[in-house]
Amino acid sequence: MRFMIIVKATTDSEERVMPSEELYGAMQKYHEELAKAGVLLDRAGLQPSSSGIRISYPVPGGKPKVIDGPFTEAKELIAGYTLIEVKSKEEAIEWAHRYPDPHGFGQGEIELRPLYEAEDLTINPELLEKDAELDKQVGEQKKA
Repeated sequence: MRFMIIVKATTDSEERVMPSEELYGAMQKYHEELAKAGVLLDRAGLQPSSSGIRISYPVPGGKPKVIDGPFTEAKELIAGYTLIEVKSKEEAIEWAHRYPDPHGFGQGEIELRPLYEAEDLTINPELLEKDAELDKQVGEQKKA
């Protein structure tokens, strides 16, 4: 099972306030522990929404609308993520409990969300085969 640990944004992260060396070190140590356990798939911080672009689809079949950031409501935004693959929801929760306060000062909030697998979305064997081929291509690109 794959899970995304979502780090919620704060006004500080939206203002590009960088983590202290102590906090950065704690996050690095946490990710090293995930890697040693063989459950870490990916992790990254995201730049503030002022660097982002939102694309909406206001009319079915119509032209997408492009909106430049910043976006309002920092608490609804994502500042970063950690992607893990574990055996159970309980194991994901155990790892999430060990996550350091991502913003320090008691301002941090994370959210734990399971990812859909292709088999959750379709039973069509052709689509599942195409999806498996795409996963294979992505894996080969990562090795290159």
